[in-house]
Amino acid sequence: MNTIKRISDVLEDCGCQQTYDWSENPVKSDLKILQTIANKEYQGINDCDFFVFVFPGGKGANVEFGIATALGKPIYIFDTTDQVKNPEKTSTFYLMSHVHSFHGTVDAFKDYFINEVSRKSFHSVSDK
Repeated sequence: MNTIKRISDVLEDCGCQQTYDWSENPVKSDLKILQTIANKEYQGINDCDFFVFVFPGGKGANVEFGIATALGKPIYIFDTTDQVKNPEKTSTFYLMSHVHSFHGTVDAFKDYFINEVSRKSFHSVSDK
């Protein structure tokens, strides 16, 4: 099971709801399908209470990160490479006050996430 699916599963176990599952996108697409996907991805970010960003991400991940930032969404980075806090490898945007980064196992991320948001009321998640 891949990391993104595992994160989605553990957050759903915490009562969160995924607002868009990009893993269901077709592998082969034409421009019309890609446009539809883009609109659905944007809507998923717009509808979420927070955004989970698996780092490093795919070709659209930083665009989604930017959309979430522009919409004022809290962002939780799951850093698979332990590079987000490395000044030579990171992006300045990953250091903004609404961005929280974590490096470790998916199970440890669940505990981290629960501790981070226990005082807040989040009901949905977009993971990318």
